[in-house]
Amino acid sequence: MPESETSIPTTPLTEDAILAALAEVKEPATGRGLTELKLVTGVAIDGPNVGLSIDLLSPITSNREAIERDVRAALAELPGIAQVAFTWNTKVRASGSGRSDAQPIQGVKNTIAVASGKGGVGKSTVAVNLAVSLARAGAKVGLLDADVYGPSIPLMMGVHEKPLMRDNKIVPLEAYGVKLMSIGFILDSQKALIWRGPLVAQLINQFLNDVLWGDLDYLVVDLPPGTGDVQLTLVQKIPIAGAVIVTTPQEVALADAVKGLKMFQEVKTPILGIVENMSWFVSPETGTHFPIFGEGGGQKTADAYEVELLAQVPIEMGIREGGDSGAPMAATQPDSETGVAFAHLAERVANQLAVQALAKPRKPTIMLRTVR
Repeated sequence: MPESETSIPTTPLTEDAILAALAEVKEPATGRGLTELKLVTGVAIDGPNVGLSIDLLSPITSNREAIERDVRAALAELPGIAQVAFTWNTKVRASGSGRSDAQPIQGVKNTIAVASGKGGVGKSTVAVNLAVSLARAGAKVGLLDADVYGPSIPLMMGVHEKPLMRDNKIVPLEAYGVKLMSIGFILDSQKALIWRGPLVAQLINQFLNDVLWGDLDYLVVDLPPGTGDVQLTLVQKIPIAGAVIVTTPQEVALADAVKGLKMFQEVKTPILGIVENMSWFVSPETGTHFPIFGEGGGQKTADAYEVELLAQVPIEMGIREGGDSGAPMAATQPDSETGVAFAHLAERVANQLAVQALAKPRKPTIMLRTVR
């Protein structure tokens, strides 16, 4: 055979070679390697074709796209690969609670408290759209309306039926892929709830433990506004993985937001960050942003207390209309500026909880030795 026709043997592809090539590929939310986190759960080799099974820490699509891009770039360095196919699995991990004495809710991996230092800042709007955005991303989500004195979740989610009972448990209602529970589903919406703190805490405990939530990646809890005795009692009883503080840009709202932030710090609850609602009004004619409540306050507060500014949400007619009609913008207008803001909020919350879960210390393994 002429020398020009002599074939040069190629090194056969192996699982070890592929994993070694992927060692430098980072998981975007954590900055740690895919192989270090054991997220590459399967490697299949069929001649020049490679199939990979990869676990995702959160259901956010942008992470998957970034990982796929970096994996393809890393494997391009290996000779002999023709095609790479991906199988994606979402593995949301339980991030736990900041309190060691908190009792976990059966089936719930992460409980997220949405709170505000005062009313009127759009806390329930944020809670609803955060829950819907997480569900749209593919997560299993529940939404608990713990704002028992002013329950607004039934109206904002467009659900007005009464829940059923099964085996002495409450079956949650559902809308937009989110399981729902609220005192508003049970009591007459025209009647005021006149209960003292202990009764409210008892009701919340029932909603947490006597509701058939099933397996949830995230349970979003819409807390009452303020930092009074009732709110503190609820926070201490609920096993919260992280808190989201909602505020508006003006100084009076920020001052109350700081009080709420400090309350969570006092009870050792992780703070995921701040959402600045009503950040600006967008002119429908020109698209110009008008910061009618001031600007920069959310970022300034986040920097001062070393937490993340999770999102800035504009004020617009669609939010009010969606809240009144039971059609959240995260579901009906996901590509709008507001819909995108809520999607980014869901991404940052999910990523922070993923990082928190990985940082959680593992329980030591106890080795039992047989004594003869």
